[in-house]
Amino acid sequence: MSKYQSVISWLTEQIDTGKFSPGEKIPSENELCGRFGLSRQTIRHAISKLVDDGLVESRQGSGTFVSDQRAREGERNVIAVVTTYVDDYIFPSTIRGIESTLSDKGYSMLLSFSNNTVGKERQFLMDILGRNDVAGIIIEPVKSALPSPNMDLYRKLTDKGIKILLINTFYPELDLPHVSLNDAHCAYRAVNALIDAGHINIGCVLKLDDGQGRERYRGYLKAITEAGLPFSYEHVNWIDTIDIRDGKDALVKVRDRLKGCTAVFCYNDQVAGMMIEMLADSGIKVPEDMSVIGMDDSDIARNGVRGVTISSIPHPKEKLGKKAATNIIRMIHEGKLFFNASFEFEEDVILRDSIADITSRVSDKG
Repeated sequence: MSKYQSVISWLTEQIDTGKFSPGEKIPSENELCGRFGLSRQTIRHAISKLVDDGLVESRQGSGTFVSDQRAREGERNVIAVVTTYVDDYIFPSTIRGIESTLSDKGYSMLLSFSNNTVGKERQFLMDILGRNDVAGIIIEPVKSALPSPNMDLYRKLTDKGIKILLINTFYPELDLPHVSLNDAHCAYRAVNALIDAGHINIGCVLKLDDGQGRERYRGYLKAITEAGLPFSYEHVNWIDTIDIRDGKDALVKVRDRLKGCTAVFCYNDQVAGMMIEMLADSGIKVPEDMSVIGMDDSDIARNGVRGVTISSIPHPKEKLGKKAATNIIRMIHEGKLFFNASFEFEEDVILRDSIADITSRVSDKG
């Protein structure tokens, strides 16, 4: 990070978290020079960038103040929000983070759910095209690993001036910002937790139709190849939304493809829980016979399945929702330049019962 960018990052965080309120004067150039140990020229460069982004405004002879990015009377003040589901997994916390931030800024939320189907997504996008009160859309893409028939509607909405921010994943075909986990990096950390526990033959179960599955496969592959471990595509398993809906029985075919593995990285905690159920029904114990790790740090991971709590990577949930809402508002109020509204969270592994350390077993074989 360059010197002036560190100033931008700090000031942006203070504004986004409400420590500097709309209309409030930010620290003077002299104060910022002292805080960061930087030249006046560097501080001025950072502030000018924030002015261009519309986040602050300079007043001659008075200083620099936080711009008021609250909804303005008479202007479009609805933010449409679409998630794939609304169950008790990660979605309520994410929606809560979005709603609280939008409410603080005077925006109302129009909430819908796509059930991860392109038909419902299309209907929602068509409905928004017919409205005149929507300023922005926060949407979780449907089956984002696959070509979508709804690209035309996304483009029509952006042509209409409606700001769009994707959450949890993104469509590679669209040049739209997203707020999500850094799925590849987090998967890399999850697989490395298995490697650190002495596992050499590591399989995976990933979701075929969502972009997160694609990115998590990148992380899995990077960890395996960097460690110089054997790779076999027989140990790579792809499932889809319907398989997850069918539950543990959909993973029976996976069991045979994991022969020779001592550990498996799962797309998320829901799949990890299904895996533990299926393995237990087959007489395979977790973690004694097979170690399992998931992603999201959901209630499933914390409460456990068949008495086994699940190691996992946390999903930022409410923080992600707040960040998405903050960034869509900034997109609506941005100034002369378009700021980069994309943001990816990076999280660390939480180790629980589902991983066995077999380092001693590997050493004994050596």
